Amino acid sequence: MHELESSILDKINVWLNGRYDLDTKNEIKSLLDSGSTNELVDSFYRDLEFGTGGLRGTMGPGTNRINKYTIGSATQGLSNFLLKKYPGEQISVAIAHDSRNNSDYFAKITADVFSANGIKVYFFKELRPTPELSFAIRHLGCKSGVMITASHNPKEYNGYKAYGSDGGQFTSPDDKLVMDEVSKISTVDLVKFDRIEANIELLDEKIDHLYLDKIKELSVSQDAISRQKDLKIVYSPIHGTGITLVPAALKHFGFTNLTLVEEQSIPDGNFPTVIYPNPEEKEALTLALAKAKEIDADLVLATDPDADRVGIAVKNNEGEFILLNGNQTGSLLINYLLTAWEQKGKLSGNEYIVSTVVTTKLVEEIARAKKVSFYETLTGFKWIGALITELQGKKTFIAGGEESYGYLVGDLVRDKDAVISCAFIAEMTAFYKDKGSSLYEAMLDMYHEYGFYKEKLVSITKKGKAGAEEIKALMERFRTNTPINLGGSKVVCLKDYELGKEIDLTTRYEKNLNYPKSDVLQFITADGSIISARPSGTEPKIKFYCSVKTDLPNKNEFSAKEHLLDEKIDLIMKDLAV
Repeated sequence: MHELESSILDKINVWLNGRYDLDTKNEIKSLLDSGSTNELVDSFYRDLEFGTGGLRGTMGPGTNRINKYTIGSATQGLSNFLLKKYPGEQISVAIAHDSRNNSDYFAKITADVFSANGIKVYFFKELRPTPELSFAIRHLGCKSGVMITASHNPKEYNGYKAYGSDGGQFTSPDDKLVMDEVSKISTVDLVKFDRIEANIELLDEKIDHLYLDKIKELSVSQDAISRQKDLKIVYSPIHGTGITLVPAALKHFGFTNLTLVEEQSIPDGNFPTVIYPNPEEKEALTLALAKAKEIDADLVLATDPDADRVGIAVKNNEGEFILLNGNQTGSLLINYLLTAWEQKGKLSGNEYIVSTVVTTKLVEEIARAKKVSFYETLTGFKWIGALITELQGKKTFIAGGEESYGYLVGDLVRDKDAVISCAFIAEMTAFYKDKGSSLYEAMLDMYHEYGFYKEKLVSITKKGKAGAEEIKALMERFRTNTPINLGGSKVVCLKDYELGKEIDLTTRYEKNLNYPKSDVLQFITADGSIISARPSGTEPKIKFYCSVKTDLPNKNEFSAKEHLLDEKIDLIMKDLAV
């Protein structure tokens, strides 16, 4: 074992000799005996970082893994933060979990630690979507909440999402304060694992019914739904929590013709029918698309394991099902909502919509045309949630969304919500079908009216310690050597969200960006293309968000124009030389 650094061996010995259970110790011994040096290094070379959103990582023993002890330490740190922030108050929290392997176990550990710290726990007795947890925090007046999920990551992963009293993930200054408290848990001996049963209350279906009733109140086009109630919808929860509420939400809205993808309707943390349980991946929708073709559906919906994101497919004019990306769905949804609100005379001039800095600018174009206020936040729905909380009582939030398939209609929750989104995407489909149109035609009409925006996300995976260093070096290269041309157009502006600067590269004029610091670089070209580079906060990836645009004076030119925009994106990525 001479290949292991002494610092890693020291950590391993702490786990072998400390207050850790026998199974954990045996797993570590097995890795030692088999000479699995790389696995041991990755398991112990660092402490799994509690970031602003919580924890996410592969499951297993070690300081850099998701396990009873990293979950327990995070919960003890969060408990300490809450006890300091709300001295003398009866603090309550809500806990939910998704369908992943061990999610129910990690949720129980989380409840144990909170209860042992004298904190009241509202515990969803069965798996439930992330957005319902956000709703429960707000409805029950909790100070915090925890969702055990790793969203759409592969089956080896799990995670821990921490929420504040507004039902949104923590933002400044509380996020750093929570992180500080978690980092102070230097040993497992500081974690209180002894459950106090009296501090735990189970949540049942009552909260489901309340949540669904509140969603129904947001509906704008019930008249169109009543005429199109037999709209053919295919839905897949991809083995996740969506099965608990999405079908009920669609029924509640008035839809009567729902077909489930049965093979993917049973919650299963092994995700046996897919490679990745990610509705962004076409492969994950293979079964749903086959079912849609079989019954000639109007709409395909698929949600990720914790049901905060949704992917959709619609029929094009040749009758073939095509997947829409997150920017297309988000733009369509916001365009529909503003149109429906306008037709119902609901727009008063005090409404607003929100998207993020890496989401299509088409959303802003639509808002401007409809004379509705538009706000842009950093990447991550927690920033949208924080803005909704900030503007509560001052302005009316209609909807928000981000390119990564996350949307929210109304202010019931403070996170992206696939339960609400599925209901409104179905409502939107009924709205256009009622007018003799389709979602595909509505998309072409939108591009014709506001401009054809095409986006593509290119993710490059760099695993482990070496990968993290490579990603850091790439960002440094882009900062010090800004590309001169991208996609045949000169780069005229650089936005560096880490430095908080926007630089006009022609005049060298600088101005401040009014955002919290974030490791994002944005290159803007003379022809309006926008390329954003951002290391992922939850996966070993660097992400490039490419947005290009043109006009669409004739809808028949859509395919030809799309081909040109795709070629332009390919050229941009070639110019970036990654």
